[in-house]
Amino acid sequence: MITTLQITGFKRFASCSLDLAPLTVLTGLNGAGKTTVIQALLLAREASTPGARTVPLNGPFGLELGSAQDVLNLHTAVDTSEIVLSMLMDDGTEVRFLLDARDETLLHLPIKDPPKQVPQALGGPHRAFTYLCAERLGPRDVLGASARPADDLSVGVRGEFCAQVLALHGLKEKVSPGRMHPERHGDVDAFLKYQVEAWLSDIARPTEINTDWFPNTSVTALRFRTPGGDWVRAPNMGFGVSYSLPIVLAGLFTPAGGLLIVENPEAHLHPAGQSRMGTFLATLARDGVQVLVETHSDHVLNGIRRAIGEHQLLGADQALVHFFDMQAGGQPERSTLRFTPAGGLSDWPRKFFDQYQLDVAALARVRRSPPR
Repeated sequence: MITTLQITGFKRFASCSLDLAPLTVLTGLNGAGKTTVIQALLLAREASTPGARTVPLNGPFGLELGSAQDVLNLHTAVDTSEIVLSMLMDDGTEVRFLLDARDETLLHLPIKDPPKQVPQALGGPHRAFTYLCAERLGPRDVLGASARPADDLSVGVRGEFCAQVLALHGLKEKVSPGRMHPERHGDVDAFLKYQVEAWLSDIARPTEINTDWFPNTSVTALRFRTPGGDWVRAPNMGFGVSYSLPIVLAGLFTPAGGLLIVENPEAHLHPAGQSRMGTFLATLARDGVQVLVETHSDHVLNGIRRAIGEHQLLGADQALVHFFDMQAGGQPERSTLRFTPAGGLSDWPRKFFDQYQLDVAALARVRRSPPR
């Protein structure tokens, strides 16, 4: 597990050191550095590819970073020709990537002195490192198929390979007992397909899933139904199911020791579903998957808080929040918030999920002194 991430000279950060926990939440102002943290990890993953000598700034994981001049931080007092990504692991080892950005026109940054060994989350199979971007695929009649071998599949950056993963592994692979839905613990229930259905039903709506895969055409498809109902095409099931499915499937499919990065897990979910999504992410972290989630949802946060305080799925020291804001001069500012055993938070900075209280207070003032 990665316990500390140090970013130097990359985009928003001249120098930034972040503690990472089994479950880490990134939240705060738009454009204040949350995405930069995630992109740093994506570049580290690319740099960990066996035999890699350069890191592409565009293409993998849907990145569109431009050239070296677009990603260099010019506000650092140190050498601005290098980007340094350093990670401290829970076994005390350090993994460090130096990316040469002297030529500002480069689209691929050379890796200087690559590390000899990298952790599983960075250098392991594709399913050990899963990144789900904010622009996941909505309901689609048909989906594509990956050319990767069955044992090296992942759900894809946008969830585009969900049908293929379920078709190949849904009734062959069983889910770790620590991630099984509390109401589906039978031996047959342990299969990946049934656990995905159980969690998805809890988070979005009661759902059963059918998959079609046509290998000769590289076409896959998903069909859904409510229990006992008729099968319907994905576009007739709504966005919440399609947007949540990749998160649930990836979470159950990622091996212990792997890393799951999710942007905006709350998208297209009703408030109760967002809270349950937070509980689901905490369940993954309890079972050995390191989870990094970027969210603007107080419901997701409160689901995590309940997972710690009410359900005791995680210890208070197994999760943390990084809140990103902007200083007056436009530089990013970050606060690290810790959880209490009761699910509280060590601090509540201004602008941290306080809009509800501000709006309610404003409406209360209106009621006391109605406008003329």
